[in-house]
Amino acid sequence: MHIKTLPVVAAVGHILCHNIADDQGRKAFNKGRRLRPEDISQLTGLGVATVRVAVLEPDDVHEDEAALRLAQIVAGPGVIIGEPHAGRVNLRSAYAGPLMIDTEALLAINLIDGLTVATLPPYTLVAADQMLATIKIIPFAVPASDLAQAGAAADAQSVLRVAPMVRRRIGVALVSSPAARARVERGMLPAIVGRITDLGATMIGCCHVPPDEAEVAASLHELLAAGADLIITAGETSVVDRDDVIPRAVRRIGGEIAHYGAPVEPGNLLLLAYLNAADDRIPLIGAPGCVRSRDQNIVDLILPRLMANERIGRREIVALGPGGLLGAARRG
Repeated sequence: MHIKTLPVVAAVGHILCHNIADDQGRKAFNKGRRLRPEDISQLTGLGVATVRVAVLEPDDVHEDEAALRLAQIVAGPGVIIGEPHAGRVNLRSAYAGPLMIDTEALLAINLIDGLTVATLPPYTLVAADQMLATIKIIPFAVPASDLAQAGAAADAQSVLRVAPMVRRRIGVALVSSPAARARVERGMLPAIVGRITDLGATMIGCCHVPPDEAEVAASLHELLAAGADLIITAGETSVVDRDDVIPRAVRRIGGEIAHYGAPVEPGNLLLLAYLNAADDRIPLIGAPGCVRSRDQNIVDLILPRLMANERIGRREIVALGPGGLLGAARRG
C-alpha cells in the first residue's frame, strides 16, 4: 500500500485517507471510504479537485478483511467473532469462564506492524457475552504475508479461549477445635458458599473436623466418596507450613502438595494440593483466613482456573506475583 494525491476522477477505486467536510462543516465523506464513480460529482461540487488516497498493492488485504482474518487466527473455543468495521473486530465470550491467553503468541502478533490485539488480562473471569478483546488493523490494508506471519505465530493454537468451568461439585472441610466450630462456620462458610454459587457450582458437602491428621484425612475421603471434584479447606488458623495438619492429611491419603505459599496479598498462606480419585486428580485449596472476606483474594484468582480444569502448580502460583497486591491490600 502507498499513499498518493490524485485528481478526484483518478482516485475512484482507492481509499480516502482523510475526512472531507461539506459547506456546513459536517462530515460528508469518512476516511477509509473506497471512492465510487458516483462520488465524483459530490466531491467536485464541494470544490475538491484532488484527494489523498491509499492505493493497495495486489497482495494487500483491506483493513476489514484483514481484521476478520486476524480474528479467525486468534479466536479459539468460547470466543465469538464480531462483524468487521473500520478495520476493527471485537471478540466476545460465548459462555462464562476464565480467559486463557497464549501471551507469547499474542506478543509475536502485536510485534507485526499494523496488527493490534488488545485483550482483558489473562485469567480474567468473564461472563457470557462479555467483551474479551478488540482487534484493530492500523493502516487501511496490510500485506497478506503479515497475516500469514500472524498465523505462524499462533501455530494452530488458540491464542484466546474461554475455558468452561467443568468442576462444579465442591466439597468443603472446616478444620477447628470443637469450641471454635460455630465461630469458624459462621465466619468462613457464607463467603465460601457465596464464591461457589457465584461461579455456578454447588457445595455437595461440608465436613466439620478437629485439627487431627487422621480425622482430616477421613473427611477428605468422605468428600471424595460423595463425588466432590474440587475441595476447599479452611479453618481456625491458616496452614502454617508444609508439615501442618492439612498437608499431612493430604499426604496420608496419597495426595500431592503442589505448592505452599503465594506472592499474593491477601492470600500468602495458600496451600494447593491434588488428591487421587479414580482416574482424576482432584484439586484441593487450603484457603488462608482471608477467605472469610468477599474482598478479592488468592482464592478468587485460582478457583475459577481450577474449576476450568487447568492444572495449576508452583510456576502458575509464583507467576501471580506481578499484580498480586490486590485491592483490599492496596487500600490499607
